[in-house]
Amino acid sequence: MPELPEVETVKKGLEGFVVNKTIKSVEFSDKKLRFPYSRKFGKKILNKTILNIDRRAKYLLFYLSENYVIIAHLGMSGTFKIVKGRDIKKYKISKHDHMILYFDDGLLIYNDIRRFGYILLTANCPDKHHLLSSLGPEPLGNELNVEALAEIFKGRKRSLKNTLLDQKIISGLGNIYVCEALFRSKILPTKFTSELVKKNGMAKKKLYDLVESINEVIREAIFFGGSSLKDFHHADGKLGYFQNKFKVYGRENESCLQPECKAKIKRIKQSNRSTFYCPKCQK
Repeated sequence: MPELPEVETVKKGLEGFVVNKTIKSVEFSDKKLRFPYSRKFGKKILNKTILNIDRRAKYLLFYLSENYVIIAHLGMSGTFKIVKGRDIKKYKISKHDHMILYFDDGLLIYNDIRRFGYILLTANCPDKHHLLSSLGPEPLGNELNVEALAEIFKGRKRSLKNTLLDQKIISGLGNIYVCEALFRSKILPTKFTSELVKKNGMAKKKLYDLVESINEVIREAIFFGGSSLKDFHHADGKLGYFQNKFKVYGRENESCLQPECKAKIKRIKQSNRSTFYCPKCQK
């Protein structure tokens, strides 16, 4: 599933093309996505102008004229494609193209093989939408800080890995970047969150290391255009490169890349998700 860096990369790739474009026509496939389109979706966005595109956690937000906002989630395999110039007439609609927005000078196509993504329409402030209202702070923002996490973590008997995947606590993180951040901060994914907080409620050094590692990993992943494993690619068809920087994710039984560490990367299951870690480096 695309995580924060992948969705941010898609946003950056789209904004130069779609912003200030007016939707001249809309076409939907007859196949359902994860959630059905809202009533009169097509009619409501027709002739509306895309004023801005933003991202919240793993969601893309298209701000339209007359206070409409399209909320898009890529699910497991969703991608947006841009078609313009001579390619417009050549383009053949795929059976996996679920929404096509027509502009005067091109097309914006939502393609989703597994159909686990969804596209919804709301009015006014999207932060009040039920999908977004309970999201926690994001990496790289001022709200994600050691003091706030120490308050949340203290007294919790829940594994650190599962806690970090909880979108109500930190939004935008997924399996890949949690595994990588825990490795960089040298923390076992099975530790309880309470173990990163002192009895007086103050953060231990490990929690400082964790916050720094989360921000570092996310920043690097955005720089490299996200991670392309199975289905993810940019709006222009190019791939991300952060998968070449993985230290633990997907490296089961391979040697740890830390100097002087000869341990093999292990994989365990936590809440039905694979967790990758180094049993020697992470304590």
